Amino acid sequence: MKKVVSQTELSTELKKEARKQGFNLVGIARVPGSSRIKLRNAALERWLKAGNEADMKWMNAPKRKNIKYLLEGVESVIAVGINYHVNEKPRSNALLVGKYAWGNDYHKVLHKRLKIVGKLLTSHRPKCKWKVCADTSPLLDKAWAEEAGIGWIGKNSNIINQSIGSWIFLGHLLCTEPLIPDKPAISICGKCEKCIDACPTKAIEEPFVINANKCLAYHTIENRNNVLPKRIKESLGQWVAGCDICQDVCPWNQKELEGSKDPDMQAQEWILNLNTQEALSWSEAKWQELLKNSALKRIKPWMWKRNIIAIKENKEIKT
Repeated sequence: MKKVVSQTELSTELKKEARKQGFNLVGIARVPGSSRIKLRNAALERWLKAGNEADMKWMNAPKRKNIKYLLEGVESVIAVGINYHVNEKPRSNALLVGKYAWGNDYHKVLHKRLKIVGKLLTSHRPKCKWKVCADTSPLLDKAWAEEAGIGWIGKNSNIINQSIGSWIFLGHLLCTEPLIPDKPAISICGKCEKCIDACPTKAIEEPFVINANKCLAYHTIENRNNVLPKRIKESLGQWVAGCDICQDVCPWNQKELEGSKDPDMQAQEWILNLNTQEALSWSEAKWQELLKNSALKRIKPWMWKRNIIAIKENKEIKT
């Protein structure tokens, strides 16, 4: 007969297993959370009311506003984070891709590893129900990560950790077990507004408020129109998929950060050497092959070509 562990022992064991699975950050929050969860929900409502979600209508899903819709009887949230910063850099003059997509599809990585943590939980508490959430689930993931103490929400809306910066993939394991919570994170952005000042389209309209209608990442990844808006096209620079400008300038990312050694986080060579002429010559089948194990597959082949052509035309106009 297996020894029955206490809630404290179980919480500790689950954290150890999460770290064993490669998660750099692990914390626990209890539902319904502190008053800050209510404040984050209210902020989401204001953001949606202002139309800042653009065409991302899924952001208005009712489940996002109440975690209990995601798992009946939920008591705790195990929040985890993986450092995806690597030491490689794109080749000079290469088209730029957001670092989040350099390695293997993080959705699959998070799901696979969190399920192992969930199975450990089941081995100790057979009647416990749990659910893995990794970006695609309608969850206030950053708010719960902050609540679990693994980082605070910065003015560019990204989770920032004092030790590893903001290059973090977030995942959550919701469960019906009342685990021992950690202290919520405290914001230490202070008066810094470098991310706001650096945004080329002024998409960060005020601290913590990103207007997707102005965001390069939104338009290169989510915009399904055949032509990009003029202002976006003029501001693309070399960004063909995503944009890291607001993270690149963050002081918490300026210090010498340790590059991840995780095999799933390592950059694919074609991404670091993405050439305009070559990329425009690739067939749809070639694109599908390159994107099959990448978070970038959300961007359809025709959208890649649209973005690349926009960059090319903008360069030609300037010269």
